[in-house]
Amino acid sequence: MEATLLLVDDEPRVLDVMASFLQGEGFRIVTAATGQQALDAFREHRPDLVVLDWMLPEMSGLEVCRRLRQSGNVGIIMVTARTEEADKIVGLEVGADDYITKPFSLRELAARIRSVLRRTQEKTEDSSVLRRGDLTIDEAKFRVWKRDQEIILTPTEFKILLTLASRPGTVYSRLQLLQAAMGETYLNYERTVDTHVSHLRKKIEDDPAEPKYIQTVYGVGYRFGERV
Repeated sequence: MEATLLLVDDEPRVLDVMASFLQGEGFRIVTAATGQQALDAFREHRPDLVVLDWMLPEMSGLEVCRRLRQSGNVGIIMVTARTEEADKIVGLEVGADDYITKPFSLRELAARIRSVLRRTQEKTEDSSVLRRGDLTIDEAKFRVWKRDQEIILTPTEFKILLTLASRPGTVYSRLQLLQAAMGETYLNYERTVDTHVSHLRKKIEDDPAEPKYIQTVYGVGYRFGERV
């Protein structure tokens, strides 16, 4: 299956050239010209990798990188005209997987994309542990920690949390959460999700009245916070 790339650059010509070449290399392409557009496109399309320009209007590429990294195991390649080693270190420290300086060849970019995709896919396959803010969720062991303290959850609570935390920002209806947590047999009991969520919040939130992890989307369902 072809990988989806999000290309972020405020120069239309650069975007067009990269998009055309990488489409020819077999990738599915999504583009954005500003930091906020990049975050919106990421939430909508959930790309496998982001090629991210350092200098962007509204919000720097570094800030976009930091926010994307909080959203999970997406590959990120920073693109910049900066050549100082200190700048490269800063980019890597905020969560970039690789760093390429302008001018660069498109073939080199494609090679780096494939290399990062291989690494991120290997991490996904090898790890059953999610880290979201102060929470650590171990799917294989069915255990959850907040900071260094283990939190005891029921199986249903665990499955609801895992479903939401696996895709931060994605809105799930009560029916979807019930099906993920309890299966088809219980689909007539979708309002019970509210009770499970209430119990979850008491266990994992610093302030259950102002939840940052499990957020209500009124009239729709629930989502896991993207800025935890």
